Amino acid sequence: MKFEYFIAKRIIGSKSYKSSVSAPIIKIGITAIAIGIIVMMIAIATGIGLQQKIRDKAVAFNGHITITTFNSNASDESEVPMSINQEFYPEFKTVEGITHIQGVATKWGLIRTETDFDGMVFKGVDEDYNWQYFKEFLVEGELPKFEDNISNDVLISQYLASRLQFKVGDTFQMLFEKDGVDKLPFIRAFKVVGIYNSGFQELDETYMLGDIRHIRFFNKWEDDQIGNFEVFIDDYSQLVQKEEEIYQNISSFYTSRTVEERYATVFEWINIFDKNIYGIIGIMIIVAGINMITALLVLILERTQMIGVLKALGSNNWSIRKLFLYNASYLIVLGLFWGNLIGLSLLFAQKYFKLFPLDPSVYYVTEAPVYISASYIIALNIGTFVLCLIMLLVPSYIITKISPVKAMRFE
Repeated sequence: MKFEYFIAKRIIGSKSYKSSVSAPIIKIGITAIAIGIIVMMIAIATGIGLQQKIRDKAVAFNGHITITTFNSNASDESEVPMSINQEFYPEFKTVEGITHIQGVATKWGLIRTETDFDGMVFKGVDEDYNWQYFKEFLVEGELPKFEDNISNDVLISQYLASRLQFKVGDTFQMLFEKDGVDKLPFIRAFKVVGIYNSGFQELDETYMLGDIRHIRFFNKWEDDQIGNFEVFIDDYSQLVQKEEEIYQNISSFYTSRTVEERYATVFEWINIFDKNIYGIIGIMIIVAGINMITALLVLILERTQMIGVLKALGSNNWSIRKLFLYNASYLIVLGLFWGNLIGLSLLFAQKYFKLFPLDPSVYYVTEAPVYISASYIIALNIGTFVLCLIMLLVPSYIITKISPVKAMRFE
C-alpha cells in the first residue's frame, strides 16, 4: 500500500476527522457534489427524453422522410396524386437503412353532429401502413383493419373524442368538398373503432385515420394513386444523409423532405435543450468544484501541523499533495454515490409512475419523459470526478508554501 494512500485512509477513518471543525464544510462539499450530479442527471435524462418523445411523435404522423410531387403545396391536403407503382416501393433497395415505406393521402373534412362541428384532416392509409407508433398511442378500442371492401372504420384522437363527446362504437358524418364551388359536398358516415392520444396536441387535433379508398373516390383517383410516400429509417442521426440519398434515387418529378423541415419550429425549439443541458452541466460542475476547493483548503488548514511533521520527516510536496487529493477523491466519490442513488431513484420513479405531468399544449407531451442510459451516466460520473480533481490541483499547491518549522508551531 502506498504511503500517501495509507495516511489518507487513516485520516478518513479516524473519529476526530468526523467531529473536527472541518466536518460541516466537508458535508457541504459532499452535498454539493450529490446535488450537482442529481441536477445534471435529471437535465440530461429529461432533455434527451423530451427530444426523443417529441421527435417520435412527429415521425409517427409523417414518417422520417416524405416523398411528394413538386406540384404539391405545404398544406395538409393531398392535391396532386402520384402512382404507387415505383421502383422504390414496396422496398427501397437502392438506399440502405430504410426500414419501411408506405403510401398515404390526406383530405380536409368537416365533422358534424346534432349540436357541434369540427374540422379535421382525414388521413387515408392502406394495408401497408405501419401501426407500430399508434399501438403505443391507443387508449381505447382497436386499430382499424382494412380488407377487400372499403371500410368506414376510423381512428380518432382523444382530443376530438372529448370535444365532440365521441366514444368507441359511435358513428358520425363528415363532409368533404367536391370540385366546384356550387356542388354539394360528399357526405360519409364513419364509425369510431379506436381512440388514440399521442400527447402532441398540435397533431392530435389535426388528424384522424381511415381507409385511403375514400380519398381516392373523392378526388377521382385511380386505385394505384396516393398523395405521398412516408419513409422510415433505422438511424435518426443519419436523417439528412438518407434524405439526400433518397432524393438522388427518385424520379426528377418528385421531391423529398425530412420531418425536421416539415416541423422546423418544433425541432428548432427542442434543439435548444442541448444548450440548456450543457449550461446546467457547466454550472453544476463549477459549483461542486468550488465547494470541494473550500473543503480541501479547510482540510489543509486543519492539518497544517501534520504537514509540517511529514515535511520534517522527509516527505516531498507532491507526496503530501497526493495525500490530500486522495482524501478529496474519497469525498467526491461519496458525493457521487449519494447523487447517483437519489438521482436514479427519481428518474425511475418518473419513468414508471409518471409523477410530474406537463402541459401538452406547451411541451407536446403529457408527462416529463426520461431517457436512462448507462453510457451517459458513466460518462457524467467520470467527467465530474476528473474535472473536480483537476480543479483541486490548484489549491493543493498551497502545501508547497508551508514551512515545516512554522507549521509544527501552528495552532
